[in-house]
Amino acid sequence: MYKKVLVMAGAVMLATAAFAQTKPEDTEVWSPVPKVVTPGKAFADAPSDAVLLFDGKNLDEWQSVDHPSQPAGWKVADNVITVDKSKGNIQTKRSFTDYQLHIEYRIPANITGEGQARGNSGIFLASIGPGDAGYELQVLDNYNNKTYVNGQAGSIYKQSPPLVNACKKPGEWQCYDVVWTAPRFNTDGSVKSPARVTVFHNGVLVQDNTELLGPTRYIGKASYEKAHGASPIKLQAHGDKSEPISFRNIWIRPL
Repeated sequence: MYKKVLVMAGAVMLATAAFAQTKPEDTEVWSPVPKVVTPGKAFADAPSDAVLLFDGKNLDEWQSVDHPSQPAGWKVADNVITVDKSKGNIQTKRSFTDYQLHIEYRIPANITGEGQARGNSGIFLASIGPGDAGYELQVLDNYNNKTYVNGQAGSIYKQSPPLVNACKKPGEWQCYDVVWTAPRFNTDGSVKSPARVTVFHNGVLVQDNTELLGPTRYIGKASYEKAHGASPIKLQAHGDKSEPISFRNIWIRPL
């Protein structure tokens, strides 16, 4: 009886602690800090069976998140997409389940700010609603920029820090290569199998078949709250005051 009471008391304490997570800082992890690894220079060309999501010419494969009937409003010039924060997030017109994704990005060489206000963006590997709803792979300048480790580049935001810090200097092109396995749900909406992701940052492994606890949350612990199927991929127009970042050479292979 005494043990049963202790177990019940412990459960109540855990539930109370979870409920008490009401600030963004409650889910920030600052240590251990991933060691720094110098990445190589080569990027991958699109394979023959890839779907080109951005070939340098236009945003025909993309649309506004807040206004899906409208085209994506970011800037395209010199084979590069540059974030336009006034236009909000953009996402693919197509939806995907499991896939291999390649995407390149560049933090401006003249980037200013610190912490999370330094080249902040995100790649939502499955967009499941407006705004920042979905599963976020963080984009940020962490070449010489300290922040909480589950919010630095290569992290699954607020869930899983990167294994190492493989960031290049601002002004240099960088890339993510992602293998995404979407979550599956039972007919009653419960989780049959959670989402999993493997990520290479500039050719260096930073997420190794990581199991996700649910979609990204800025405040509180991640959890699966509703079932969903195939989803678009979303790029974030973050609201910080630093210079906007750019993307190029985006392709995907549905698996």
